[in-house]
Amino acid sequence: MNTPQVKEFLISLQDSIVKGIEQVDGKPFKRDQWDRPEGGGGMSSVVEEGNVLERGGVNFSHVYGAGLPASATAARPELAGRSFEAMGVSLVLHPRNPYAPTVHMNVRFFEARKEGADPVWWFGGGMDLTPYYGYAEDAIHFHQTCKNALQPFGDDTYPRLKKWCDDYFFLKHRKEPRGIGGVFFDDLNQPDFDTCFKLTRNVGENFLNAYRPILERRKDTPYGERERDFQAYRRGRYVEFNLVWDRGTLFGLQTGGRTESILMSLPPIVKWRYDWKPAADTPEGKLYTDFLIGKDWV
Repeated sequence: MNTPQVKEFLISLQDSIVKGIEQVDGKPFKRDQWDRPEGGGGMSSVVEEGNVLERGGVNFSHVYGAGLPASATAARPELAGRSFEAMGVSLVLHPRNPYAPTVHMNVRFFEARKEGADPVWWFGGGMDLTPYYGYAEDAIHFHQTCKNALQPFGDDTYPRLKKWCDDYFFLKHRKEPRGIGGVFFDDLNQPDFDTCFKLTRNVGENFLNAYRPILERRKDTPYGERERDFQAYRRGRYVEFNLVWDRGTLFGLQTGGRTESILMSLPPIVKWRYDWKPAADTPEGKLYTDFLIGKDWV
């Protein structure tokens, strides 16, 4: 295994994505380096009140320590008593324009070691799109880019990781998808390190190809208070998922990661309403009937 090579890739990926999004937004990201007293640290790159993004963060972290929290070892008892190392790039972009979708991407590597035992390691990651107003051409483009990135790893890879994404980014308490999905994978350690690393690289390196054209296409669409109000309402679902179900958020907080960097994924303006449902014949209603349905887009 070559963990320095993984770290080098992740730092380079963060830099390239930040530069690509800065070209669209026009406002530079604030780069904020931080240290973790227990071991490690990272670099947060965040923009707020940009020209296009209301909030966006592209974060790199590399943390390590002598042991994992009990919540992690309860799910994976083979990790008890092992030192660990975790690194990754995680991003969430919240455009101001309601017609431009929110997007999430994450690629990560984990390794746990114990003297006299083989290391336990895996890769994880993926990307998913959360529109407020649905466009079929955007969904098709996003999923086709994901499929193209995974094609070198077999015809069954994209369908499997697409279903995994649909299942993972599902609000069980609402019984609805968070968005129109993408791809997701975790615990990837077969068939070998090099193949797993290459697949993870392909996902990360295709993020800008998947999202930037959509952002550029929608960022200047005229909108009004109605659209902003619905965007704020649907952002509430994003908050609920990240705080209730997202394993990465929980892992980061429980391992002493930087709270400001972890919670930058939350949108800046959010609303909740009691038992509200949009009318079926409205653009808001069509998001539910035509897009939040786990559809095969390609």
